[in-house]
Amino acid sequence: MPRAAKEPTKTKRKAAEGKTAKAKPTKAKGGPKRALSAYMFFSQDWRERIKTENPDAGFGEVGKLLGAKWKELDEEDKQPYIELAAKDKARAEEEKTSMAAAAKSSAKEKSDGEEAADEEED
Repeated sequence: MPRAAKEPTKTKRKAAEGKTAKAKPTKAKGGPKRALSAYMFFSQDWRERIKTENPDAGFGEVGKLLGAKWKELDEEDKQPYIELAAKDKARAEEEKTSMAAAAKSSAKEKSDGEEAADEEED
């Protein structure tokens, strides 16, 4: 006796039920870039050297070699990269505050313009 074919049923994950997709806040165009760490400056400096020494190494392997090299360095050798990171952090903070000030002033101008338009209507 042949079995009757089962009707396909839709199953939902419990975690997905009742949740709506939240929009990720968009970054302002032309916004400041994040400051790089000392390790990232080191990586930019050493990546090509590591690749020439290990031409067969893939992306992950190059990262591992860079991490190992970074750990081998003493504080004296890391100092130039730490100084670059400090300068970059100051740059990022300055850009962030100037952008925030510009956004605040443009928001104030918009609100002042709306208030003036409201007063003209009365």
